[in-house]
Amino acid sequence: MLFRSHDSAVAFLKALPTLQDGCIVTDIRMPEMDGLELQKRLKEMKIDMPVIVITGHGDVHLAVSAMKSGAVDFIEKPFDDEALLSAIQAALTQHSDDRRRQSLVAEVRKRLKALSEREKEVLNGLVAGKPNKIIAYELGISARTVEVYRANVMTKMQADSLSELVRMVLLESGTA
Repeated sequence: MLFRSHDSAVAFLKALPTLQDGCIVTDIRMPEMDGLELQKRLKEMKIDMPVIVITGHGDVHLAVSAMKSGAVDFIEKPFDDEALLSAIQAALTQHSDDRRRQSLVAEVRKRLKALSEREKEVLNGLVAGKPNKIIAYELGISARTVEVYRANVMTKMQADSLSELVRMVLLESGTA
């Protein structure tokens, strides 16, 4: 979409929340609203589509500003069509991967909230690599009771193995 006036840029911003996912390609120099202002507005609207900024008058300061504002790429004119298409494809792929990861993290957090305090304590012991007997000793309960809690944790977290359970916890904590 090419903006010829401020009104068309505003119309685009109004319609944006109703659009499906995509990639926004904007120019630094546009009439009425430059690309950096557009990025600012997108952030205010909590639009998380990837943004690629193009410019014919690029310098390091503009590139840094664009990237700090959330641009996924900064391309100087003249550019090859293939370069722009590759940048768009990479941005869409990364955005899709990010969304999938965010959805998985949200699901893991939901499952973690369903655990009782004792189940969380057992989970922490498991993630720390402690055997059931050590977890039992530290919590002042029997090893058999730890096994019951462990089974409950595995069920509630929908984990098929201890390694899968650990991966979920690491993903949620942002260390995976």
